[in-house]
Amino acid sequence: MPIKINLLAEAKIAEDLRRRDPVKRAIFVGVFFIVLALVWSSSIQLEIMVAKNAAGQTEAEIELRKAAYQQALDGQKKITEARNRLASLQKLTQARFLQGNFLNALQQLNTDGVHLTQVRLDQSYFAVPGTPNTTNNAHIIPGRPATTTERILVTLTARDSSASPGDQVNKFKDTVSSQPYFKDMMIQTNGVLLTSLSPAQADPTGHPYVVFTLESTFSEKTR
Repeated sequence: MPIKINLLAEAKIAEDLRRRDPVKRAIFVGVFFIVLALVWSSSIQLEIMVAKNAAGQTEAEIELRKAAYQQALDGQKKITEARNRLASLQKLTQARFLQGNFLNALQQLNTDGVHLTQVRLDQSYFAVPGTPNTTNNAHIIPGRPATTTERILVTLTARDSSASPGDQVNKFKDTVSSQPYFKDMMIQTNGVLLTSLSPAQADPTGHPYVVFTLESTFSEKTR
């Protein structure tokens, strides 16, 4: 029986061993994962670019809306200020001092033998500046409008020509204090004060009289 000898057996075995080399397989596996990582990294970079583009568009929209929102706040602020001014004007109109009512009240101060010779009305005003509107967490907090405090001092100079000059001075003072208009307008404590009383003197006809002065302070009005 003939014997077959394969002279290439050793080379074949060496080739098989080379193909089965674990280092080579590890290299192949490593290269595979590297390629996979590069693909994953590329996809992440693409997603980042898309996200940045979307973020840029969102920021642009926010800026546009922010400008519109600021315009709305400015408009609301102007409306609030206009309403405050209108309310102040209405309050001033309703509470202003009316000279006609004052003169009408003077005509009702009737005391025998007493005649008014001079009426003086001193009006002074003290302004308090207002505070501007403020914004807190997108909410407008209305400020305090400016106010003006009115102070009125009435000075009445009169002549008592009654039979006993000077006797009617206190009666006239009481008449002023009890007159409805003055009673409503003047301060409650010491509303009418006698500030001067002259000695008895005579007019050209020889009739005696005295001159006296009353002061009445009205309650302060803040508008």
